[in-house]
Amino acid sequence: MPDQTAAQGPLAMLPVFAVMFLIFYILVFRPQAKERKDHEKMVKNLKKHDEVATVGGIFGTVVNVKPESITLRVDENVRVEVEPSAITRLVKPKAQGSEPTPAEKSR
Repeated sequence: MPDQTAAQGPLAMLPVFAVMFLIFYILVFRPQAKERKDHEKMVKNLKKHDEVATVGGIFGTVVNVKPESITLRVDENVRVEVEPSAITRLVKPKAQGSEPTPAEKSR
């Protein structure tokens, strides 16, 4: 008796590979694309006085936003210019219309 699995040929494996690719897409590619899109949106909406964290672990306050770079104030008289992709997260957005804190008034 001939082996039936060998007789089916390589096309029988095509649906299996398609299902594997679909699962891989749902578990890996889609969430990654969503995170990238959310990051781009966050960087695009950065404003002056937003507090952010960088890839290197530096926390700073946004001073200037340009398409090719973002200037952060890290400490008094210390400014660092970083690429937009180096901003990992928004730590504390500046509330619209809120009073500055006493520390911000002294700057």
